[in-house]
Amino acid sequence: MARLAFLGSPEAAVPALRALIEARHDVVVVVSQPDKRRGRGAGLAPSPVKQAALDTGLRVTDRIEDVPGSGAELGVVVAYGRIVPAALLERTPMLNAHFSLLPRWRGAAPVERAILAGDQVTGVSIMRLEASLDTGPVLAVRREPIYNARREHVSALTKRLAVVAGELLVEVLCGGVAMLGPGKSQVGEATYAAKFDPEELRLDFSRTVAELETIVRLDRAWTTFRGERLRVLDAVGHKELARPTSDRWGGSQGSSQPEPSPCTLRGTSVQAADGSLELLIVQPAGRRPQAAAEWLRGARPAPGERLGE
Repeated sequence: MARLAFLGSPEAAVPALRALIEARHDVVVVVSQPDKRRGRGAGLAPSPVKQAALDTGLRVTDRIEDVPGSGAELGVVVAYGRIVPAALLERTPMLNAHFSLLPRWRGAAPVERAILAGDQVTGVSIMRLEASLDTGPVLAVRREPIYNARREHVSALTKRLAVVAGELLVEVLCGGVAMLGPGKSQVGEATYAAKFDPEELRLDFSRTVAELETIVRLDRAWTTFRGERLRVLDAVGHKELARPTSDRWGGSQGSSQPEPSPCTLRGTSVQAADGSLELLIVQPAGRRPQAAAEWLRGARPAPGERLGE
């Protein structure tokens, strides 16, 4: 078995760490990002990878410079969140589990970009880490479908890929470090998965319901209501005009009413360019996620009130 340094930070890296431990590899050190404040008013908290390592009794550090002196013969990187310096790679070779079919979606947000692009398939690539961005030779690949018809969100797809990454790393390392091959050069057109600007995640209701629904699937979609941010955690599109869910607005809701303009909130639905987006789960600023109907009862929007303004 191999003596490994494991570099990772978010929950998506935890299954790989656990898989390597269960496969009886010797994880001599875990490198994760420093503790952060993870909630309003909360104290500092460790990353999910650091917490998992501590629970297992592993040595943990936030200093990547500790890797060369740890005794590790190989580093394994899964969503570490920082660039590994070239000088360190010269001393300790590393593998990286990347959540895409390289060279498609090199970079920081491969799962999100795959969903936004409407890709039908993605996967996990195990590559030898190089100083340049996700360019290293590939040792193994496993393809996974993206369930667009089921409106699969980034969080659900990432969980599936995280498990695949652990399984694939165990397969690649089953013969130990000495049996690792050089890998194969990446073939095909490279695309890049840049981090998302918050404005890319804002719901623009002049767009189609299909576009809006896809942005919601990225799990960080937002709009505004009465000047405050409102996160939209789940929603479903309908290619028809938004209709109120009750007559609580007062007056007749018959066909003589003018068609609502984009952004108009009617019941739990918001008018879009070619139909309506039905809000399912929302999170007002400073509050917990809740069903849209529950939020609506508390907000009591006036007739014709709009989101995003």
